[in-house]
Amino acid sequence: MARPLATLALAATLSLSALGGALAVQPDERLADPALEARARALSAELRCLVCQNQSIDDSDAQLAKDLRVLVRERITAGDSDEEVMDFLVARYGEFVLLKPRLHGWGWVIWVTPPALLVVGGLAAWIGWRRRKAEGGAVEDRLTAEEERALRAIADRGENAAKP
Repeated sequence: MARPLATLALAATLSLSALGGALAVQPDERLADPALEARARALSAELRCLVCQNQSIDDSDAQLAKDLRVLVRERITAGDSDEEVMDFLVARYGEFVLLKPRLHGWGWVIWVTPPALLVVGGLAAWIGWRRRKAEGGAVEDRLTAEEERALRAIADRGENAAKP
């Protein structure tokens, strides 16, 4: 009995979470032509809400997101291609408006630097590990002559204490 209820609860939760994005676009924003509306929704999913910052304008309820959705639909009905709409918004708000920034100019540096640093760091760690292994352990892992004498003295005392 509990299993069907759990399945029903999971299905209801997933259904409601899927509606979140659908509720952001208001009925008065939608275009009458389904093909144009599909283009508008696809473009809106690629544009960042400048208020929420980690949500697309398609998912956001912010007023600025609504204004951007309306602007996208106006540009589409005016006959702009998807690329022209994106270029217009980037010219107006900068690359930040794109959820996935374009790879040109400094964009390459931004996308390539983190993986390159990970590779360089991993390589440096690997080289250090190999050197340490070849030297028989790190220098700081070896005892000084004074430490070895003190350790022998402690060991000798322990042996002497163990003898009756």
